[in-house]
Parts: sequence; structure tokens; C-alpha cells
Amino acid sequence: MQVFKIKHSYRIIIFVILATLSVSGLISSPIALLLGLIMAIFLGNPFKSKVSSYIHKLLQISIVSFGFGLHLDEALKVGQSGFLLTISSISIIFILGYFLGQILKIERPLAYLISAGTAICGGSAIAAVSPIIKADPKQISLALAIVFSLNSIALFIYPSVGHWLMMTQHNFGLWCAIGIHDTSSVVGAASKFGDEALKTATTVKLARALWIIPVSILTMFLFKTKGTKIKIPWFIGYFIIAILLSTYFPIFDSISPTITKISKLGLNLTLFLIGSTLSLEALKSISFKPLLLAIILWIVISIGSLMIILN
Repeated sequence: MQVFKIKHSYRIIIFVILATLSVSGLISSPIALLLGLIMAIFLGNPFKSKVSSYIHKLLQISIVSFGFGLHLDEALKVGQSGFLLTISSISIIFILGYFLGQILKIERPLAYLISAGTAICGGSAIAAVSPIIKADPKQISLALAIVFSLNSIALFIYPSVGHWLMMTQHNFGLWCAIGIHDTSSVVGAASKFGDEALKTATTVKLARALWIIPVSILTMFLFKTKGTKIKIPWFIGYFIIAILLSTYFPIFDSISPTITKISKLGLNLTLFLIGSTLSLEALKSISFKPLLLAIILWIVISIGSLMIILN
């Protein structure tokens, strides 16, 4: 459902124009997301049923491409700097999410989905644990809608706060990786801040995403489910391979800037497509208590990690 009713052919033309603008390099990643949101709400996405299947592939390709701009020593140094913060933040969010879910009287699966999305990596974590806890489609859709909404806000707020606090590139990238839910928004916010921030954010966020595996195993015990397949983010392995190629094959030194530039444009297109899949129905489905839970968890992880990083 969209605000304005126009011919399907016109919607296709407008969609193509906005998608082209997103990869032109003339606009930033937050603006690309905003264009997608405007398209979805006011005109509707003429390719909505087809776009969703390409979003994750395009995002993964873009992220793997960032690996060619990193050397192994840089990646290890960055990964180590965020390791303890990652473990502590994941633990705190899950514990806090459990007790707040009890206090607010939110269904346990929904509270767990929101906690997982906030603690690890947004939609990917929700998709990974939802079959394990046997969440129903309504709970999954609601958790995704809430996480997506907060992601969109973070993409605009984080760079502004980072500049206001005069954060270093490294510290801002680390903050993005810890405080923002989804990988796409993490990379989008960091790329707007600078290249070093982008390297830090991507590396730490992907290391954080690997926690999907132990969290999924723990979830099976907590919810007493058996025989459920665990979704492993295999594309992170390709990201590591890209880093190794960049480190040990000097030929990539000359082409890595071009690859990184193309991957940024690919990310902009990804964010446009993500925004274009939103619907008014999804926004209207967001209820107060789950939203309150998500906001509290997000504030805790954002402000808490920021204070630790700056001190």
C-alpha cells in the first residue's frame, strides 16, 4: 500500500532513476536509504517481490569487497580491540532483554528476537534464532520492523554524534560496530565518516556476527529445541580470504582502491533497496511495548559502548 497511486510503468521509471542515483557516487549512504524509504511509502516498490532475494547477496558482495582494502595485521589489531567489548555488550543485552521482557510482559520469543537483533547483527541474528525458538511469522515481522526502524535512525544519528564529539576514525568505527544493529547500517554509517572508520567497523562487525553460532547453540538449550539447523554466515570466510589476498599478493595494492570504491557504491544500492522494501503496514504493526524494549536496549548499548570507547 502506498500514498500515491500512479501507473506501474511510471513507478518502474522512478525506481530505476533513484537506484541509478544511489550508485552514482553523488549521494551518501543515509540519503540512499532515505530515497528507498520515500519510494516505498509514497509510490511503492514495483519490484518488491524480486528485490528481497538480491539484497543479502549484494550486501555480502559489497562487504567481501571491503576486505581487499585491509591487510591481515590491520584486521587482527582491529578485531582484538573490539573483542572484550563485543562479549560484554552481547551478554549485557541478552540479560537485560530477558528481565525487561518479563517486566513489560512481552512474549518470550519476541523479546528474545529483539534482544538477539540488538546484541549481534540485526536481521541476520533474528533470522538465525527464529526457527530455533519457533517464533511465529508475526513475531518475526514485528522484530524485523522494529530493528529496521532503529537502524534507519542510527544511520543518520551516529555520524552526526561522531563529528560532534570529534571522535577518531577508529573509535567511531568501533562504536558503529557495537552500537548499530544491522551490518548494512554499520557499514553505511562508518563509510560516511571515513575510510579508516569503515575498515574498523566492517572488521569488528563481522567478528561480532560470528557470535550467531554460539548464541544459536545456547538458544537450543534455553528453548529446549532439537534438530534445528544453525545458520552460519559463510560469507565472512570470503571476507577473510579477501584480506589474505590483499596481504600476500601485492597486485591487489594497485586495484584495492577501485574495488573499495565500487563496494561503497554497491552498499549505497543495497541501502536503497532495503529502504524500498519497507511498507506502511510494517510500520503500523509496531506496538508500544516491544518498541520500548528495543529502544531501551539500543540506548543502553549505544551510550554504554560510547562511554567505554571514549574513556
